[in-house]
Amino acid sequence: MLWTDVFDIAVELADLYPEIDPQWISFPDLHAKVVQLADFDDDPQKSNEKILEAIQMAWIEEYE
Repeated sequence: MLWTDVFDIAVELADLYPEIDPQWISFPDLHAKVVQLADFDDDPQKSNEKILEAIQMAWIEEYE
C-alpha cells in the first residue's frame, strides 16, 4: 500500500484497531499506525497533513 491508497489503509486500520475511535486519534499516532501496517510499502516521509486527514476521514466512515 502507498499513501495514496487511503481507503485500503482505512479498512486495514479499522480491522486491526476496532477499539480505537478514529475521530480522536492524533496525526502522529495515525502516521505510526499506517507505517507499521504489514502491507504498507511507501516512504514514511511522504505523508502530510492532507493525506493523514483523508485516511482519518475514511477510517471514521469505516468505523461508523
